Formats: sequence, structure tokens, C-alpha cells
Amino acid sequence: MQALNKRTAPKSVMPEKIIQFGEGNFLRAFVDWIIYNMNQKTDFNGSVVVVQPIEKGMVDWLNGQDCLYHVNLQGLDEGKPVNSLTRIDVISRALNPYTQNQAFMALADQPEIRFVISNTTEAGIAFDPNCKLEDAPASSYPGKLVQLLYRRYQTFNGDPTKGLIIFPCELIFLNGHVLKDCIYKYIELWNLGEDFKKWFTECCGVYATLVDRIVPGFPRKEIKDIQQKICYEDNLVVQAEIFHLWVIEAPKEIAEEFPADKAGLHVLFVPSEEPYHERKVTLLNGPHTVLSPVAFLSGINIVRDACKDPVIGKYIHKVQFEELMETLNLPKDELQKFASDVLERFMNPFVDHQVTSIMLNSFPKYQTRDLPGVKTYLERKGELPQGLVFGLAAIITYYKGGKREDGTEIVPNDSQEIMDLLKNLWATGDTQKVTDGVLSATQIWGEDLNNIAGLNALVKKDLDLIQEKGMLEAVKTIL
Repeated sequence: MQALNKRTAPKSVMPEKIIQFGEGNFLRAFVDWIIYNMNQKTDFNGSVVVVQPIEKGMVDWLNGQDCLYHVNLQGLDEGKPVNSLTRIDVISRALNPYTQNQAFMALADQPEIRFVISNTTEAGIAFDPNCKLEDAPASSYPGKLVQLLYRRYQTFNGDPTKGLIIFPCELIFLNGHVLKDCIYKYIELWNLGEDFKKWFTECCGVYATLVDRIVPGFPRKEIKDIQQKICYEDNLVVQAEIFHLWVIEAPKEIAEEFPADKAGLHVLFVPSEEPYHERKVTLLNGPHTVLSPVAFLSGINIVRDACKDPVIGKYIHKVQFEELMETLNLPKDELQKFASDVLERFMNPFVDHQVTSIMLNSFPKYQTRDLPGVKTYLERKGELPQGLVFGLAAIITYYKGGKREDGTEIVPNDSQEIMDLLKNLWATGDTQKVTDGVLSATQIWGEDLNNIAGLNALVKKDLDLIQEKGMLEAVKTIL
């Protein structure tokens, strides 16, 4: 089997238009895959220079394959299974700024560079006051970015056409706003002057984005079969689901420069990413949080199997389409499409998504993902959403621990404070005390949920039903 590099496989040569901070699985399976499709289907004609954001990374691996690798997309597309392999050739080179600082800084001097894209983890967008302008490089990602921007400003004498468009992909709400704030702090800390600040403000754009694609990463189990199929020894194969969504909070003229929508991709340029963030948290994460304990305590271990089950599948549909969807403000057809896509993702035949992997820190997850829906539904409909409240009772029951009917150990995992609280409450053997104690736990909710009209009585009723009938029979009573 031959090695994968530009001597054994064709590789396009295109102008370097994008600096990408991050070389990990997500960016390669999401952003670089999108750019590949833009090159194939539009006149974008651009390549990516990857910059390793931390001292230890994998740029040497990338360069060892001349930055060629395959993306393996797996999932359902309109109900039909897809398992595709695509060779991605958009990365021109990969740099380590800690050992190649001159080459890194010289990127600022390239006139055709137009975009900066990053995924440096949630901790990556942070202001470190210990960074200095003369560091080679600054340790923080925002510090490195300001070093590049200032060099570019100096190289082109403040030319307004040489500003950069910046898309952070870190999983932080309004990530662009957070990054922009860090940049201004460095401009002030390093005394870079009002003229540079004005150039950055008026000629560069830092835009908040929301990214959505599940990327399991390197396919350890299937790698030999994949290499046989592609006839290359590719050690950087990255697996991802078919679904992808990139919401960018930017004006339409940015879409003209970054024509992903013209390539038929799910990349949206919108005035505000907030409703899309709310949609994702509500319709993707929200059902996950409540389906998991209901499914597990009904004897089901895999998300896909829960969706297929005649009872639990109906419960998931009720929570998603009849309850959570009713709490959102986007157009109904958009919400229907997204919710249907989510269910198709849950049904992915290639991914065995364990429900127990979702149940880490279930109480804080319910507080951010489902509790807002409970309140909004009550406000709009004048009654509590039965499925969401039942999901809370299921979480409370799961945290009782013990064993399932089939003997499987029930092992909740949360902060010690929450674990101790639930242990002590369940030790009373009184579901009223359990209900009162959980709902009044302001350390979990930031408020006393006993103040929500009717919630205490409904949670108590559901807990009693689960204790008396078992989870599967209890959930049938609300369907």
C-alpha cells in the first residue's frame, strides 16, 4: 500500500487565502471539508495554511502526508445510509509558530490572505496579560492573532482593503464577541495606538459563529478496511456525521466572499446567531438530556435503539415536536426541518451513541437545556409540558442508583454536592421529600423550582409512577 502524499496523489495548488488556527479533527472534517466543497463547486479557489495553536500538536503528521487526508462521512441522508470517503487537498502547508515563527509572522505579508478561522477549544479564546508583543509567539491565540494583525497593518501601511475576516469556531456562545473583546485588550495592553485600533475596527470583521457536526475522529476500528478502500496509507482519516451546519453572524456581503451557500452547503449568514444557538441547545441537546435516563431505565443503552423503540421513540417525538419546538421563535418550517434532521442524526446506524455518555452532569444540563422550555411552555400554554417534567423525574430516579431490572449497575456521575444531596434525599424513602429537596436546590437551579406552579405535584406524581410501575410502563401514561 502506498503512502499518501502529493507524489502519489493529485493535489491542487491554489492561492493561500485562509489562516486556520487549529489542526484537529473537527476543523479538518468541518471547515476544511466545506472549503474543499467551495473549491469544487464555486470560483472560491483558495487554500488553507494551518497554524498549530499550542506548542505540541500534529502539524508534523500533516506535513508528513503533504496535508492530504480523507474525510469519512457516515449517517443517514433522507433515510438512506451513506458511508463516503473524500480526499481533502485544501491545506497547502502546516506551521508550528513555536519553531517557525518567522514563517508564521510572514503570513501577515501575503496580500491574498483574507480569512482567519479558529478552533482552539473553549479555553483558547482568553486574554493573558503576561503575553508580550515581542513574544515569538504570544502564548494565547488572541495574542498571536493581534501579532499577525499588527504586522499586516504595518506591512500594508494601514491599507483598508487588507483587513481580515475572522470566524472563530470555538464552542462559546457569541464567540466572536468574546474574541473581539480580547483583541481590544491586547491593543490597549501593548499600546498599539489609535490608528491601528481604528484600522482593526473599520477594516477587519470578527464574526460570531455556531458550528454543528458530530466528529468522532480517527476510525481506529475500521482504519484497515478504509485504507484498503482508498489504496493509501492515510493515518489522518477523520470520521464525521453527514449533517453539518455553520451559522455565521455576518452581513450578506461576507457571504459573497465566502460562497459556501452557493456550493449547496448548510452555511447561513444571519443578523444574529442567538436564535440558532437556542434552537440547537433546545432541539438537539434538550431531547438528549431527558431521553437518556428514560431509555436507560427502560433497558435501552443506545440512542438509535431508543428512537426505534415504539414507546421511547414516541416519548422522544412528544418532547421534541410537541413541547420543545413550541417554545422557540424561529419559523415553524425551519424548526420542523431541524428537528427532523436531529432525529435522523440520533438514528445514525454507524454510531453506537451510549445513553450513559450523555448523562454526565444531568442536573446542570437539564437546567440549561430543558428548564427554559418548561417555563416558556407553561407561560404560552398555561400548563406544564408532561414529557419534559417526566424527564426530570427520570433524572431524579436515575440518581437513586442501584441496579436496573436486568442487573445492570446504575452509576450517576455529577458534582459531589449534587450526588450527596440525592443520596440523602433518597435515603428518606419519601418521594415528597425527594421532590421538595431537589426542586428547592438553588445550588443546582439558581432558584427555587417549587415556585413554578404545579411542578412539585407533577414531579411527585411521576416519581411515584416510576417507583410503582417501572420506567417503561410509567412513560406510557403520558403518551
